[in-house]
Amino acid sequence: MRFGITVFPGTWSDRDCAHAVELAGHQAVMLWHKDADLRGADCVILPGGFAYGDYLRAGAVARFAPLMESVVAFADRGGLVWGICNGFQILCEAHLLPGALTRNGSLQFRCEPSWLRVETQSSPFTAGIASEEVLQIPVSHGEGRYVAGEGTLDGLERDERVAFRYVAKDGSPAGASSPNGSMRDIAGIVNPAGNVLGMMPHPERACEPLLGSDDGMRLFLNVARAVSRGAAFAAPAS
Repeated sequence: MRFGITVFPGTWSDRDCAHAVELAGHQAVMLWHKDADLRGADCVILPGGFAYGDYLRAGAVARFAPLMESVVAFADRGGLVWGICNGFQILCEAHLLPGALTRNGSLQFRCEPSWLRVETQSSPFTAGIASEEVLQIPVSHGEGRYVAGEGTLDGLERDERVAFRYVAKDGSPAGASSPNGSMRDIAGIVNPAGNVLGMMPHPERACEPLLGSDDGMRLFLNVARAVSRGAAFAAPAS
């Protein structure tokens, strides 16, 4: 299958994502921010970085890139869209996902291992991973604190749209060990259809044992399986 990886000025995790895709045995194609063609991608990844220098606020300018019109249309047709770190911020700015990502509670940039508890299986990204299983996937961000109104948070919980939650290594509540102070320890969410995922941790940095964990590779393989099964999430070419 083909993973399209968006490239904005300031993106820096595009090649890491491409490496993970190729390790999984699939094809990575780069999608330039000024273009509209998604090049037949089965899944579009918005990787980490500082798109357009994160001017105004993280993801605010990238939301208006010509490529994003195609990404939004692709998502609306059921295409798989995966925002990682800065990509999550862009998806929130583009209103594909609710809420916002703000400065870490510590006001410090954090680059460290984190542990995520899988909270839902109702998405192709997490299907097949046991509910409440703990994955080790690192974070690397300064603005990763997820915030939303209480009504939005309640809706995410009720509809099983919280994909991942920060926890301690043993799976207990994160407490003071949270890397960013996200509300309700939320590390990733999906849209109502389950085909759009935003997450702050970097699964591409946990794609092989040499990196300390290969838990992130499970997400890449899940996406490939969903497409190979001909799930409704695999959208037509752009």
